[in-house]
Amino acid sequence: MGRISEKELDGQIKAGGLSTLYVVAGEEKFMVRQAARRLMDAAAGEVFPEFNRNELGGGCEMDALVDACTALPFMAEHKCVAVQDMEIQERDQGDFDKLLALMEDLPETTTLVLWFPTASPGGKPGSKWAKFLQKAEKCGHVLMLGKRPPEELRALLEKQAKKAGCTLPARSGRLLLEYAGTDLNRLTGELEKLCAYTLGRGGAEITPGAVEELVPKGTEVTVFLMVDALVEGNYQRAYGLLEQLFVQKEKPTMILAALSTAYVDMYRVLGALDSGLPVAAPMEYGDYKGKDFRLRRAQKNLRRLSAPVLHRCLGLLLEADLALKGSRLPERLILDSLVARLLVACTQGAQG
Repeated sequence: MGRISEKELDGQIKAGGLSTLYVVAGEEKFMVRQAARRLMDAAAGEVFPEFNRNELGGGCEMDALVDACTALPFMAEHKCVAVQDMEIQERDQGDFDKLLALMEDLPETTTLVLWFPTASPGGKPGSKWAKFLQKAEKCGHVLMLGKRPPEELRALLEKQAKKAGCTLPARSGRLLLEYAGTDLNRLTGELEKLCAYTLGRGGAEITPGAVEELVPKGTEVTVFLMVDALVEGNYQRAYGLLEQLFVQKEKPTMILAALSTAYVDMYRVLGALDSGLPVAAPMEYGDYKGKDFRLRRAQKNLRRLSAPVLHRCLGLLLEADLALKGSRLPERLILDSLVARLLVACTQGAQG
């Protein structure tokens, strides 16, 4: 009993020795859904699944859940009861106590699966969620599925592309992660679109050009591309990307925040390198989990900027932030002016 890994869960499913209780949760909702479905299929079996597989919603009545779990399987040795996104914190104390008692006294003929494919429950020590997890680890197994590192995500996407009849080269995979992020639900959807496009054109290899053309870029990614253009002195591309953000009705404060993040990334990488540390050192204290590409991009852009120019750019960003918060000037004018001043600073730095 206690916490288990995906590998351990797969081993239990193959061996057929399932516990009476499983909790499947975590940040990576795609994997939560996959693991829970495998578990439910195995626990319910193939004999009269319409009777031996009960799926309930998160707000189900506790008495109904108890009845479902304690009822004997129909002409089979085992049954499965599953509750999706169970409301833990919202339960009154009476219902919560019933849930804990049920978890402790489940019949061996039932496997109860509490899975959270959309909700992200949590709580401080002593909260209902904390007590719930503590009881689950004592009476059954808990599988927590966190975000996957980029290299693992690329390997998963390569396998999925292969099953669909396509290949996903490393460069295309990196670009897909950069544009679509690290959420597997979104990545899978974008990959399906890329495969359909590639196969429809009679090809098999998903090219970087296809990723560039088909995968929508969020505000953060678009701004990072704009910073690349600023550092390179490419004013047409920089202003084109800024216009794209305005067309998408992105809030100026969000655009400025993303711009500032990109320059702070460069500042952190510069500090690491000046201290004799590797480029990846900021990962220890910054929010770079699954976003290590930001540090690589920052290192690349730093080759064109000196420390004084970077300091000047950070000062310009601060001035724009104060203007957005306290000036009566149009927000569009403030950002247009900021981009122009950043271009001048970066260009002068490159010339120097």
